[in-house]
Amino acid sequence: MTKKIAVIISPNYLDHAVKYLPDCIESLRRQDWRGEKKIFITDNQTTDKSYEFLKETAPEVEVVRNEENDGFAKGNNDAMRLALQESFDYIILFNMDSVIAPDCITQLVETAERSSLIGAVQARIMFWPEKDKVNSLGNVSHFLGFGYCDGYGEGLRDVSLQAMKKICYPSGAAVLYKKEVLEKVGLFDEEFWMYNEDQDLGWRIWLAGWQCVLAERAIVYHKYEYSRNTGKYYWLDRNRILAMLKNYHMVTLLFISFAFFVMEFGLLLFAFQNGWLKGKMNVYKYFLKKRTWQYIAAEREKTQALRKVHDRDIITMFSGRIWYPEIGGLQLRLANQFFSLYWFAVKRIVALKPASID
Repeated sequence: MTKKIAVIISPNYLDHAVKYLPDCIESLRRQDWRGEKKIFITDNQTTDKSYEFLKETAPEVEVVRNEENDGFAKGNNDAMRLALQESFDYIILFNMDSVIAPDCITQLVETAERSSLIGAVQARIMFWPEKDKVNSLGNVSHFLGFGYCDGYGEGLRDVSLQAMKKICYPSGAAVLYKKEVLEKVGLFDEEFWMYNEDQDLGWRIWLAGWQCVLAERAIVYHKYEYSRNTGKYYWLDRNRILAMLKNYHMVTLLFISFAFFVMEFGLLLFAFQNGWLKGKMNVYKYFLKKRTWQYIAAEREKTQALRKVHDRDIITMFSGRIWYPEIGGLQLRLANQFFSLYWFAVKRIVALKPASID
């Protein structure tokens, strides 16, 4: 039986649809997938003008209208919930600022069907218009919660493509999720609002006993533009801590606590030097709220209840090295040496712990 595919285009906000939707929707129309396919999109903080543009540009798309900007996580969730209610077998997310290769959906589905253990499949994301440069070959988690793209900025000839390579977590920019997996582990955590929500979901998929893999033949071209602003740093920093507190076993959290506080000292200096100190203070304010810890306790209980896999079987994919080419510098290189050695030691210790701790 041919699988039913739901395609979710990332939420529209402000002028995103005007800038990006025509190329994205045209590439979806050119897909060679011949089974049932339905496209959804959420319009955040919608206006009549925005809605009319969506309907005129992509009349075949079902549009979810939100009066407010509800964020990336909830915007995608609103569409995914509809798709799950309509019993689609696979749910595929694509960023609106992307162009999808004609056989991408077919390649994603074929990879997903190779094993019942596969829970999520990321496409090989390349840059646009520099199509020979990598945006992501799967995303990597640093053990202190930072996430970054594997292979970022490298030429295709310089990377090693592996069939069904296991990855820490798939980027929400181009990923297939199986219906039964989402029904078990849940959708994006809407508390994250934007950034790291895909990391958290990928982590839960691994904890529940499924795998996240790369489909190296499924290609998406991403019109990625790096932005540096205090709002982005706030969400990235806050959400990486949330992901750790939700998903690590308590013993692992204890082992990494010293490194965490060393990193916090370094981040305070970084924030001060780069005009981000107010944002960093807002992160601390968030974690001083009673409501935050009530949320963490409730979500941690649900996440840990999914656990079928020991931390030692997941963290082998995690890194002790932070790799953000836009930041770089001597301080980061020195920090990477320290944290890589620290993480090497922690992984050895966790590997010795009995499975019964989980």
